[in-house]
Amino acid sequence: MAKLPDMTKHRGFPSGMPGTGIQFVIRRANPKRVTPIKALPRKARHGSKEHLVDAAFLHALWHHFGDQPFERGNLDAARLSLLFGREVVAVEQDFDPQSYEAMLVINEPVARASFPESFEDHLEV
Repeated sequence: MAKLPDMTKHRGFPSGMPGTGIQFVIRRANPKRVTPIKALPRKARHGSKEHLVDAAFLHALWHHFGDQPFERGNLDAARLSLLFGREVVAVEQDFDPQSYEAMLVINEPVARASFPESFEDHLEV
């Protein structure tokens, strides 16, 4: 069996969007290659299911990490990629999009403008 790369598991972080099958974290590292994080276009309109999923993921990020930098770890690359380059940005100049150890941070002004509901104490899903 191939040795899995080291990957921080964010204990207490929600596993996904309730009742949808959409995951927020992965269970184990990919032994073949780390899925890269890259800015993906977001087509979700405000009020759509897709917007709510993005808002719920950002809500979880904010309430777990706040304004502090965090390691990518076991956070789902697809979910991060929909926020990356806008609401979530790289901390390091030499950001490695294929590293589980890459450091990220919430770009709070942009995130608050895009998803103000993510910063409320509770988010209805």
